[in-house]
Amino acid sequence: MLRCLWLLVLLCGVGSAQAAAPKTVLVLGDSLSAAHNIPVEAGWVHLLDVRLGKMVPKWRAVNASISGETSLSGRHRLPALLQTYQPAVLVIELGANDGLRGLPLPALRDNLAAMIALAQQHHARVLLLGIELPVNYGPQYRDGLRAIYADLARERNVALLPFLLDGVALDPDLMQADGLHPVAAAQPRVLDNVWDVLQPLLRAPNGH
Repeated sequence: MLRCLWLLVLLCGVGSAQAAAPKTVLVLGDSLSAAHNIPVEAGWVHLLDVRLGKMVPKWRAVNASISGETSLSGRHRLPALLQTYQPAVLVIELGANDGLRGLPLPALRDNLAAMIALAQQHHARVLLLGIELPVNYGPQYRDGLRAIYADLARERNVALLPFLLDGVALDPDLMQADGLHPVAAAQPRVLDNVWDVLQPLLRAPNGH
């Protein structure tokens, strides 16, 4: 009888530990999410992880972002990342480097679409983070880039933040000298932009 009681206690303990395991938000991005030229703990993804850890039940953020990442390289890395982390939510912040290099927009669209499809096959909800290019890239290319995110979000039924750096990019005090990356002081604002769109996904059913 005593042995049975101990076995029951152990089984309950294992069940509680499994129930308490935090769900994962996987962030696949470039230098905008990789804390470029600022302390890692100041970056918006780390701040997100801190905020998620205070939730009940807990979540966590895994930052798989790499400076210089393109949509193609992200597409190549994604299968292994999904297998490793089994995220409930995938945040895709890619396209800026494609745009800055003037790469063909159809290739960007194809890569983003493939990543969304793969994530959905793994039962992960998807958040697309859009970007804007400097005006010297011309309206046709900039409008085309912007349309890719909007069209994919609508067609694939995924969440969209149209511009990650909304309220930040045009404020010189919030941007680094390169004019492309936010300073540490701007990261909470970037997180707030993301959080407004991410939060509903955390409450949605059928997550891992």
